[in-house]
Amino acid sequence: MRLFAFLLLFITSCLAAEPAKIPVLIVDGQNNHNWKSTTPVMKDALERSGRFTVEVTTTPANNAPQEEWVKWRPQFKNFKAVISNYNGANWPMEVKIAFDNYVKGGGGFVCIHAANNSFPDWPQYNEMIGLGGWGGRSEKSGPYVYVKDGSLVRDTSPGAGGNHGAQFEFNVDLFGEGAEHPVTKGLPASWKHCKDELYDKLRGPAENMKVLATATSQVTNRPEPMIMVLDYGKGRVFHTPMGHADYSMKCVGFYTVLQRGTEWAATGAVTIPVPAAFPDKNKTLPAP
Repeated sequence: MRLFAFLLLFITSCLAAEPAKIPVLIVDGQNNHNWKSTTPVMKDALERSGRFTVEVTTTPANNAPQEEWVKWRPQFKNFKAVISNYNGANWPMEVKIAFDNYVKGGGGFVCIHAANNSFPDWPQYNEMIGLGGWGGRSEKSGPYVYVKDGSLVRDTSPGAGGNHGAQFEFNVDLFGEGAEHPVTKGLPASWKHCKDELYDKLRGPAENMKVLATATSQVTNRPEPMIMVLDYGKGRVFHTPMGHADYSMKCVGFYTVLQRGTEWAATGAVTIPVPAAFPDKNKTLPAP
C-alpha cells in the first residue's frame, strides 16, 4: 500500500511539473506569398517544440461573398498568442477592434514576414508591429529604422517603406539587448539563415520597440532589423521579417526563433532551450 501511494505521489508530481501547453492561433487565408505552404511549416515548428497546441483560422478569399466575412469571427481570447501569416484585405471592423483589445489587454502577437505589409492604414496595427513595408508606406508612416555605427537610426527623410533584393543566405547578428533578452539569449552572436528575402527600408512608428538582431542588406549595405520585440498596452509582440517561403523557414535557426519568440509573446518568459545543433556563421542547418 505504501509503495502504491509513493508511486501515485511520484506520478502526480511529475505531471504537475510538466507545464501546460500554450494555445496559439495562426491566421492565414490571404497573402501575396504562399501561405498554404508556410502555415504548415510554422505549425510544425511550434508543435515540434512540445510547448504549444496550434489552431489555424483561414479568412475568406478576397473575392468571397460578404456573408462569409460576417461569419469569420476568430475567438482571440481563447489563445495566449496569435501568429499572423496574413497579408490581404482589411478585416471586418468588429474583428479589428477585437484583435486590438486582445493584444492591448495582454495577448501575445507574432508578426511573420509579409504580415508586416498588411493594414497600412490601420494605426493600431502599425503601432503593434513597429515597422512595416509596402502598401503605400512612406515617411508619413514613420521613420526608416536601421543600424549605423552600432546605434539605431530613425531616418525621417522622404522615401518609400519596404524593399528587398534577390533572395540569398544571410547572417543574422545579435544587436543591442539581444544577448540578454529571453528570446535570443543563448543564441550565437551570428548565425547563417537559409535562403530568404532580406527586407530593408521598413518604416513605422517604432515605439516601445527593441531590435534584438539585424542582418546586413545587400541593397542598402546597412544592418536592417530582423528580430524585434515590442510592448503594446499589456501585450507583447514578437516580429521577424524572415520567412518568405517554406524553404526560408525550414532551418533550425528559424524554428528556434519562432518557438522562443512565440513563447515569450504568450507568457513573457522563455523555457524552450537553444538546441545543441544550431547553425554557425558559416553554414545553415536544415530543420528536421
